[in-house]
Amino acid sequence: MARQSPDDAHLRWPLTAVTIFWVVCAQVVIVCIWQLLTLVRKDRIFTAGAMVWVNVILWAIGAGWVVLLGVVGVVFVNADDPGTGVVLALVMGAVSVFVLLVVVLRALLRQATTLRTDMDAVI
Repeated sequence: MARQSPDDAHLRWPLTAVTIFWVVCAQVVIVCIWQLLTLVRKDRIFTAGAMVWVNVILWAIGAGWVVLLGVVGVVFVNADDPGTGVVLALVMGAVSVFVLLVVVLRALLRQATTLRTDMDAVI
């Protein structure tokens, strides 16, 4: 890599670390979704335990978003061609929309959990 592109050789390890971090974040999200599906199967999705998994999903996606924000900032500052920065900004926008969607779904889960608890108390 250093022979082919000597200007970018110093980016090899930072980009590898960022990529590994994103993969770990994605795996955390997958495990949490798996746990939520298990709660659905056991009919325990409307409990406080489900909120823990949704919060972990939000933290993992949020951490990946913050790192992506840093990468986009570095690319915008150092890039000669704006195309890569624009594509990364679009990806950042898509991840932002996904985070907001999960926040809305978390609020709905909280509301449904409260309603289920109230209904269980009535019955």
